Amino acid sequence: MNRDLTRQVSVLVLAVVAIFGAAWGAGAFGGTPTSEAADGALSASATPVAPGTTAFSIWSVIYLGLIAYAVWQALPAQRESARQRSMGWLAAVSMLLNAGWLLVVQAGSVWASVVVMAALLTTLVMILERMRATPSSSLVETVLVDGTFGLYLGWVTVAAIANVTAALKTAEPGDLGLGATAWSVVLLVVAALISVGFAVHTGGRLAINLAMAWGLAWIAVARWEGPLEDSTVAPVAAAAAAVALLSAVVVRLRHRA
Repeated sequence: MNRDLTRQVSVLVLAVVAIFGAAWGAGAFGGTPTSEAADGALSASATPVAPGTTAFSIWSVIYLGLIAYAVWQALPAQRESARQRSMGWLAAVSMLLNAGWLLVVQAGSVWASVVVMAALLTTLVMILERMRATPSSSLVETVLVDGTFGLYLGWVTVAAIANVTAALKTAEPGDLGLGATAWSVVLLVVAALISVGFAVHTGGRLAINLAMAWGLAWIAVARWEGPLEDSTVAPVAAAAAAVALLSAVVVRLRHRA
């Protein structure tokens, strides 16, 4: 088996592993739902920056995209693709880390999940740079590759912030001088700035910022309606969501002008 074929098969296999990991993390095959694992540290009401439960439905779109991508990249026509040679192994690593994150959460290790999440986020940023370096050659590729990994990166960026916050809470560090609400506002401002950075850096790739806006909007909803209400965090999260979406749209329109 040559190297290109090995890459294609590896991506396909690890995509299946990621899907089974997701099912396990949802409570199938004897697994504990992620919201209940690790004593509920990652539930929708664990911290003020935890997105509402509905936000996680974006994973269905991402996983569907990953499976479609895995099948598409396994086609003979993609075997010697320069773009897939550049990013294919990183895509496989991202799927492995995705399953690994669920594994450590199931084991109840929130801090270990932060390490895995950081590795996943780094891998997705590397994939973004590879995608930017070698542009898409078709609409299908744009949707399956740029779209899927854009949503993946945007959502994981928001999830990473929530993950770190959950880990800090389990360490019981107190209010760290500002208090939970003030720190949440700081983190949401940081998320908004990151979204602007992505928009400017990528020329307004919509998928990344759309996923970030989705996650931030559901943080707002959860703080308005959920068991952990916060009248300060909610509007800030909504504003951050608006910034994430509008920054990508504005940058994209300016690039087309």
